[in-house]
Amino acid sequence: MRITVDVKAGSNRDSVELIEEGHYMVHVKAPPRKGKANAAIVKLLRRHLGRPVILVSGHTSNRKVFEVQE
Repeated sequence: MRITVDVKAGSNRDSVELIEEGHYMVHVKAPPRKGKANAAIVKLLRRHLGRPVILVSGHTSNRKVFEVQE
């Protein structure tokens, strides 16, 4: 299953909010440099969804697509 994630990197909190089915808003404290924000997003989503996730596209964008493993 693929999900779309809008990201706010460098935020003052770490959180995951469901906007609609398959679309999330994620805030991470990590800065958007050297993959730190992406790593933090993967960790947060994995903990929130209870499944492994893989970043498919949007490595440098504020809108990313993840594959959620079954």
